[in-house]
Amino acid sequence: MRRETLLGGAIGAVVLTMVVGLVAIPGALAEPPEELRESRLEMQQPYVEATAVGGETVTLSLSARLAHRGGPADNVTVETRAVDTETGLVETTERLSLGTLDGDRDVPYTTNITVERAGSYRIETEVYADGRRATTHSGTVSNLDALVPASARSAVRFHEFDDASADLEAISYRIVDVRDNESRLNVTTYLTNTGDDAAGGVEVQLRARQAESNVIADADTVTVGEIRPGRTRTVSTELAVPDGYDYWLDGILSSDGVIVGTERSVADLDPTETLRANTTTRETGFRSDDFVRRTESGGDRDRSNEESQLTTGGSGPGFTVGTGLAALALAALVAIRRQI
Repeated sequence: MRRETLLGGAIGAVVLTMVVGLVAIPGALAEPPEELRESRLEMQQPYVEATAVGGETVTLSLSARLAHRGGPADNVTVETRAVDTETGLVETTERLSLGTLDGDRDVPYTTNITVERAGSYRIETEVYADGRRATTHSGTVSNLDALVPASARSAVRFHEFDDASADLEAISYRIVDVRDNESRLNVTTYLTNTGDDAAGGVEVQLRARQAESNVIADADTVTVGEIRPGRTRTVSTELAVPDGYDYWLDGILSSDGVIVGTERSVADLDPTETLRANTTTRETGFRSDDFVRRTESGGDRDRSNEESQLTTGGSGPGFTVGTGLAALALAALVAIRRQI
């Protein structure tokens, strides 16, 4: 019995000591101070956006959140590299300083890197705290050459007759007049604003290109005014071409001097054959002089006529070397006869 009493007394003394310690030293069982806790950093999945697309380069914007837990993290730095997936070479490196992070919170950040607008890249991100690597992330972007430069973007484009019951071309024509082996064509195209805002200030060049030779027979450029969203504008002009040939009717759409769209159709003016896309060409009776613009002064007359005139000689019409030799022979005969 004495033994149990002694054991119970010892336990009671220990408990009493602990109670006295808690009362005498407040916070003895509390968590360590904030500055003594270990910091933890974790990067969430970043979002990549092409913010600036140029002719040769593209700027990628990486937006992410850095989750911070625990004590303060000093000198936090985010290092982002773009590595070419084919060569393994580092294209560019960007560093972003976030300073000191404290408290349990998510810190958003954005990093911009500029790379060549071609191929694919592996984007590697490393986060350092006081020179010590805390977390990493890696991802890949590809097909950057498919991005359209800002200078080549336009909401106005050649209309596509996808829902038409018959095959319709974006460029059509009708024959206005045929005179002196020349056909005047009224060429028409349709431009649609596919955007949500009014657009305009574009130019469309319509040209007739002879099929076998690619000679531009005639061309004209029309400036297109403002087109409301979802509306289609009809653009027409007249082209004069030599009759009896087949032509490609080309449409070239440009905005601020940059080509933003092209279209092609066919004008069959040769009654002996029909021109269609993706067909082989054959030799025809093409004459280049049909495509020379004549002038009233005759400055573009046929060179073959000039050459035929030059072979006549410079001593008068019909006078040749043979005629001169015959005259000399006749005079010699007359002199011999007189001597006899």
